[in-house]
Amino acid sequence: MSDNEASFFKYCPNCSSQNLTYVNNFKLHCSDCDFVLYHNIAAAVAIIFTYEDKILFTERNVDPDKGKLDLPGGFIDPNETAEAAACREISEELGLTITSNDLTYITTSPNNYLYRNVPYRTMDIFYECELKSDVISINAADEIKSLIWIKRSEIDLNKIGFVSIRKVIGEHYVK
Repeated sequence: MSDNEASFFKYCPNCSSQNLTYVNNFKLHCSDCDFVLYHNIAAAVAIIFTYEDKILFTERNVDPDKGKLDLPGGFIDPNETAEAAACREISEELGLTITSNDLTYITTSPNNYLYRNVPYRTMDIFYECELKSDVISINAADEIKSLIWIKRSEIDLNKIGFVSIRKVIGEHYVK
């Protein structure tokens, strides 16, 4: 494996050979046993809660991007729809009960998520959910340090951690 290729796989998962190639952070190939592993994208959801002219951001309490602004949401579990994942994540993180009928699809955007030195490529699916109150509490303090409502006109995109969120907020919500 060359220096510019991913170094998080040092051995073939099938035969333990070190004779690996890793192409475009996507395809691992063992030249000795012909094993192939595709490092496909992971699907994730992000929910843009709005109240009047404000958007709810979370401050991340964990890496990647600890201390940066984020949106509530997370990874989609196997056999779960994006809408079900959004509702589950919001229940887990904020203790709110929402349904798929509360969600309005906005767009998708690719993202990079470096977790424990493994670069995951994600496809983030964005939904908007309008709230009737801005009173919300944190249910997952291990993940979320604080909740911050920010007026659209006062959003600083440089404080947002993930590139996909910066892009979507910048294109769809910043005045």
